[in-house]
Amino acid sequence: MLPEPVTALTAALGKLPGIGPRSAERIALHLVQSETAQVQHLADTILVARDRIRFCEICGALTEPSPCSTCTDTRRDAGTVCVVEKAVDILSIERSGSYRGKFHVLGGKISPLDGVEPDDLRIAQLEQRLTTEPIREIIIALGTDVEGDATSNYLAKRLARPSLRISRIGFGLPAGSGLEFADDLTLNRALEGRREMK
Repeated sequence: MLPEPVTALTAALGKLPGIGPRSAERIALHLVQSETAQVQHLADTILVARDRIRFCEICGALTEPSPCSTCTDTRRDAGTVCVVEKAVDILSIERSGSYRGKFHVLGGKISPLDGVEPDDLRIAQLEQRLTTEPIREIIIALGTDVEGDATSNYLAKRLARPSLRISRIGFGLPAGSGLEFADDLTLNRALEGRREMK
């Protein structure tokens, strides 16, 4: 039987993504046996990161300065915007090394059953960018689950403009999964195999 503070710490760690019950318990036991200075440093680092990291005012990426370094990088293709569900999806695409355009984070997918409607997403901000930036192509990089397909089709219709190409990444991703689980090669092939949406 573990002492209550260890049980509480295990429960808190178990709420983190990718941490199962056994891993949470091992981490909790490691922390309570570590030097106080090490644990304090970890706690301080977490608090500083949480306090300083925010969402980019333009694209919605995780950043410290806003606008982020991707939005302000003049070497990136300002005519291409890759639309992703979550800010962490940008990291997956960047790791593939095959994309040099800009990004836009929706902040979710349309899911009426979960109460997520189009107005809950950052679609209006993307439409605003279409009026102020020289965007020629939007690449929709959402997962291939039902909500991802529905959101992609909705975006293709809502954002349609005569001079705008709207494509979706190729289906090299496993059905029903998100970008964070894809390897670099799969993401590279998916970006290269994108197709125009009508």
